[in-house]
Amino acid sequence: MEDSMVAVSRIVFVPYVLRQRGKKKVLEAGTPIQCRTEGDALRWIDKVQTGTLSAVGGQAVKMTVDEDAGEYGEPEYLAFAGNVPETLED
Repeated sequence: MEDSMVAVSRIVFVPYVLRQRGKKKVLEAGTPIQCRTEGDALRWIDKVQTGTLSAVGGQAVKMTVDEDAGEYGEPEYLAFAGNVPETLED
């Protein structure tokens, strides 16, 4: 039996919402939405920008994934809108 490593590109839209934690509101990621294309992910970004999505922000992210091996590439941020956490780049 051959080892077949199949790495595929995954594109997701991650919405961000404000949730009440005690007396503070905290920015949290919502449920990621898997997208078929970069265009699909960018349409979710448009919904954040136009206010038609009940989220305070969102990010469109693309990464290479080999789920069988449990390997995940570095995320490529395609776009963001609204209130999103800062990403640290060293």
